[in-house]
Amino acid sequence: MTRTTPHDHPLADPRPLYRQVADQLLGELHDGSVPPGERLPGERRMAEHFGVSRETVRQALDVLRRDGMLSTDRRGSHVALPGSPAGSPAPLAFPVGTLADEPRTGARATVAWEAPPAEHAVALGLAPGRPTLVHRYRSPSAGTGGRRSAVTSFSAVALAEVEELARYRDRADDSAAAQLRRTYDWMRRAGLALHHRDTITRPTDTASVRVVRRVHDQYARPLEITDLLVDTRQDALVYEFTLPPAG
Repeated sequence: MTRTTPHDHPLADPRPLYRQVADQLLGELHDGSVPPGERLPGERRMAEHFGVSRETVRQALDVLRRDGMLSTDRRGSHVALPGSPAGSPAPLAFPVGTLADEPRTGARATVAWEAPPAEHAVALGLAPGRPTLVHRYRSPSAGTGGRRSAVTSFSAVALAEVEELARYRDRADDSAAAQLRRTYDWMRRAGLALHHRDTITRPTDTASVRVVRRVHDQYARPLEITDLLVDTRQDALVYEFTLPPAG
């Protein structure tokens, strides 16, 4: 963000100062200064950026929140504008193979801090029984009766390198909803190149397809493994692959 000072010409603009800040911040968000879904800087930093008090920033954020431009949870305020900033690659949704038009009725995603499946532990280089962040996704397919379910385990490297993932540890009780759809974008912003390897098999005597996705970074360090089961009676599988690190 380039520093701005909305109070330099107080007589030229009849709008309240907090509204000026809200409008300027919204303009910067439309320009892609903070990508959709990402967290805004703290109030103190934004107060310095706009040259106003933290209370004025707080009022400006309230305006954008009421207008549906921001969403707020325990981790802070996040940009709720649709789409991606111009010139940025389309984000690869997590977990692999989930339906693009989420949220949908019946879909649920949670995280737990627990020992992963044995196959996942081996792939991630984790000692048997060592806990990590495990993400579970379950969704019915619209109008077909088919279902998709995915279990993802993250490596110690992913949790150490990606701040947004690490924050989930303290509330990973496998009950609260946890939408991690921007996980791959978070990884890229942490400077990680993402290399995906998918293994697709069809379990015997079923109408399902199993997809095992392994993701590692540019140093061949494992980041995550996802085990996806898809009822394929009518659904199609759509894939996108390697993305470079951000910046």
